[in-house]
Amino acid sequence: MAVANFTIAVDRSFLNTRGERDTDFIRVVAWRKLAETCANYMGKGRLIAIEGRLQVSKYQTPEGEPRTSTEVVADTVRFLERPREGTAPSTGPQRSQEPQDSIGPGPGFPEDPFADEINTEEPPF
Repeated sequence: MAVANFTIAVDRSFLNTRGERDTDFIRVVAWRKLAETCANYMGKGRLIAIEGRLQVSKYQTPEGEPRTSTEVVADTVRFLERPREGTAPSTGPQRSQEPQDSIGPGPGFPEDPFADEINTEEPPF
């Protein structure tokens, strides 16, 4: 079963006390066909959006210290920009194939069928 583990960098929307933007690094895991698509089309600096769920795992180090690991388990990944000109694929000829329906929008990507919908329901929480 295909799996892709990667980290995304997310700039905070506000400045810190030094007048700089902090960046959070978030671990992500994708499975099956989505993992293959990420491996084929994703690259450093590429603007993406990820939908998924948080997964928190607890474990002990070999020294017996408790640790917690948090990652996003991706359900969908959307490429939000076109690939840069002159960017060479990092993994062979399968990059020239069109991505599958779990990815979008962009050139060769299906449009988001829910883009014009507005959710007027109150959240259940």
